[in-house]
Amino acid sequence: MKSSPPIVAKRLECAELAPALEVRVAAPKRRQAGVHSKRFAISSARDVWRSFASLFVIVITLVRYLALPSIVGVYSVPAAGAEEIKNSACMDCHADKTLYRTNAAGKGISMFVEDAKLAASVHKTNSCASCHGDITSKHPDDNVAAKPPNCAKCHQKQSESYGASVHGLALTRGERNSATCSDCHDGHTILPPSSPESPLHFSRLAQTCGSCHEQAAKDVTESVHGKAVAAGHRDAPTCTDCHSEHKIVALKSSSPLKISTEVCSHCHASERLNTKYNLPADRVKTFFESYHGLAAQYGSTLAANCASCHGVHKILPSTDPRSTVYSTNLVATCGQCHPGATENFAQSKVHVDVASATSGDGVGTKVNWWVRRIYLALIVGTIGFMLLHNLALFGKKLAARYRTANLSIVRMNLSQRMQHLVLAGSFIFLAITGFALKFPDSWVARLLGSNEMFRRWSHRIAGVILLAAGVYHLFYILRKPDGRRLVRDLLPLKKDACDLAQNARYLAGLTEKKAKIGRFGYAEKMEYWAVIWGTIIMGVTGLMIWFKMDVTRFVPRWAVDVAVTIHYYEAILACLAIIVWHLYHVIFDPDVYPLNWACWSGKVSNHWQQEEHPLEAVSQEPLQRQPGPPAHASGNNRSSTSIRR
Repeated sequence: MKSSPPIVAKRLECAELAPALEVRVAAPKRRQAGVHSKRFAISSARDVWRSFASLFVIVITLVRYLALPSIVGVYSVPAAGAEEIKNSACMDCHADKTLYRTNAAGKGISMFVEDAKLAASVHKTNSCASCHGDITSKHPDDNVAAKPPNCAKCHQKQSESYGASVHGLALTRGERNSATCSDCHDGHTILPPSSPESPLHFSRLAQTCGSCHEQAAKDVTESVHGKAVAAGHRDAPTCTDCHSEHKIVALKSSSPLKISTEVCSHCHASERLNTKYNLPADRVKTFFESYHGLAAQYGSTLAANCASCHGVHKILPSTDPRSTVYSTNLVATCGQCHPGATENFAQSKVHVDVASATSGDGVGTKVNWWVRRIYLALIVGTIGFMLLHNLALFGKKLAARYRTANLSIVRMNLSQRMQHLVLAGSFIFLAITGFALKFPDSWVARLLGSNEMFRRWSHRIAGVILLAAGVYHLFYILRKPDGRRLVRDLLPLKKDACDLAQNARYLAGLTEKKAKIGRFGYAEKMEYWAVIWGTIIMGVTGLMIWFKMDVTRFVPRWAVDVAVTIHYYEAILACLAIIVWHLYHVIFDPDVYPLNWACWSGKVSNHWQQEEHPLEAVSQEPLQRQPGPPAHASGNNRSSTSIRR
C-alpha cells in the first residue's frame, strides 16, 4: 500500500530522461567555441542529428506513459490506493471477533469475518474488493463506511426481483432498516439453500425471517406448517413458499382470489401432497363452490379467503382449542365478517361437496343429500316430459308447414343437394373436432371423450372428405352442363355492386324499393366464393400441419407455425360466417323459418321466389307461351326446368 501510484512512477521515469536531453542539446554549443574545421563540421552535424533523435525518444516516451492511456481510457487519475486490496489487509481488522457496528435500527451488527467460513462459501473464489469495490487503501482511516455490495453485478435477475419486493420498495423509500441481500443470505457465509447450515435452508427460514418478523416466526413455529417443517418434511410450506423468494409479496392487502388460487392451492389442490399426507382432496374445490369462493371469483375484495377463517401464520388443526375453526371459536371467527353471528349460523360448513356426500355427521348433511337427489329426479322427469312433448308438437307443425308450403320452384337438383349435404356434414364435424383439439379442456372436447387419437384422426378423415367433395365439385362445374351454368351465374357482376348499394339504401330507410335479384345475388355469390377460398386455405394449411415432417424438407419450420395460425383463425372466420350469414338466410329469415326446404327437397315456394329472385322468375316467363301441356299443368313443368343452385 506504500508504493508509488502508476502516474507518479511514469512521471519519475520521464524526469530521469530530462538530464540526458539537456546534455545532448548543450554539447553542440560547446563545440562551436572550438576550431572551425571540416572535422568539427562533420562532428557538429552528427551531434545535431543525435539531438533530434533524443527529442524523438522523449516524445515517444511521453506519449507512451501519459497520452496513450488517456486516449484509450485505460487510465484516469485514480484516488490513492487504486491498486487491488488483498484479503489479508482486510482481515487485519475483520478477524477481530469484537468488531461490530450499529445499524439504522439501533441493532448491533458483528463485523467479524471468519476466514474459514468465507473460504467454504459459494463466494470463496471472490476477493473482498470484488464485492466491496468502493473500499480504498485509506479505509478505515478515512472514516468512510463501506457501502452495501452491489449484488446485481452478478445476480441481475434476482436483484430486479428484489427491487420489486416489499423489502426493495421500502429501501427505495428510504427505510434503511429494510432487509437486504446480506440480511437473508448472510454477509460472508453464503451457502446454497440446500445446505443445512444456510440461513435459507427450509428448516431455518422461520429463524432467518424471524430476525425482523419475530411474532410471525413464532406463530409459524406453532402452526401445523411449522411443526411439519420441524419434523423434516420439505413439502411443508415455509415463508418463501407463500411470500415468494426474492420478490417478497405482502399478502395482507392481496385479493381473496389471489390468496386462494396462488398461495393455498399450491399445496391443498395437489393430488400428490393430499395423497402423500392423507389430506382432504376437495378443500380448494369446495371453497370455490361456496359463497365465499364464488364471490372471490367474481372480483369481491371483501369475501373471506382461506386465511380469514384458518388464520395467517398460526394455522392450527380444527381439533386444537386454540384454532380459529375450533367448534367453540367459530362464532368469533364468523363474527369478524358477520356481526351478530350466532351458534346456529356458525354451524354452517364451507367445505361441503353435496354431489359426492352420501352421509354426514349431522342431520343437515343427510337432509341436504336427499333434497339434492329428489330435485335431480324432479328436474329430469319434468323437463324431459316438456322436451318430448314440444319436440313431438314441433315435428307435427313442421310437417304441416311443409305440406302447405306450395314448394313448386326447383332451386337445387339432386347432385347439388348431395354436395351440399357432404359439405355441411364434414364442415360441422371439422369444426367440432378442430376446436376439441385446440381446447382439450373444453366441453366440446369432453363431448368427444378423452381419446386424443380419436379426435385427431376423425378430424383428418373429415378433412379428407371435405377435400374430396371439393375435387368432385371442380369436376362438376367443368364437365356437367348444370355445373357450368352454376359457375356462370355465380360470377361477380357490376350489377351486384349496384344491388348492394340499393339494398343498403333500402335497409337504411332511404327508399322503399329493394334491389331486384336474378338467380343469385351478391349474398349467395359472396358465400359461394368464400367457401371456395376457405376450402383451399384450410386444405393447404391442414395438409402442411398433417405432413409437417415432409413439408419441412422444403420450407423452414416457421412456415408450419404460420400454417397453424392461418388454419385456426380461418376456422374461426368460417364458423362465424356460417352462423351470422348463412344460418340467417336459410333458417332464421322469417320468410323461410324454420328451414329453407331447398336443401331437403330442392324446391322453394313461388312467393319466396318472387320476393327474393324476381328477375329469374321474369326470365322464365317466355316458357309459359311455348306449346305443350295444358295450362293448369304448365306451372309445375315450367318450374321443373329451372335448375337453381
